[in-house]
Amino acid sequence: MIKKIDRNAARKVRHKRVRKKIFGTAERPRLNVFRSLNHIYVQIIDDVKGHTLVSASSLDPEIRNVSDKTKKEVARMVGELAARRAQEKGIKKVVFDRGGYIYHGRVQEVAAGAREAGLEF
Repeated sequence: MIKKIDRNAARKVRHKRVRKKIFGTAERPRLNVFRSLNHIYVQIIDDVKGHTLVSASSLDPEIRNVSDKTKKEVARMVGELAARRAQEKGIKKVVFDRGGYIYHGRVQEVAAGAREAGLEF
């Protein structure tokens, strides 16, 4: 009998596979993306210490009040916000962790927004 797994379980399998190769250090932390149905969340993580250095999401007050934007435009704004907060803490280079999602749509917009705001991947 073939076991059927749902979309999120399949994403978690892909994420584990990606995480085998991607590791964030203090010099080059990991920019992680989590995408839910309505919101998008970004964290910049130092995996050596196990600390989140910077976080941003579509629930932040600066972004939440914008109502006339599409999900992709909001995702780009979240990427820009995360990059600005990272640069305030002296982070210039990151490793992009797409979280098992396809590099397309909102995930791609987060990366584009972070690049525009000055982060290097």
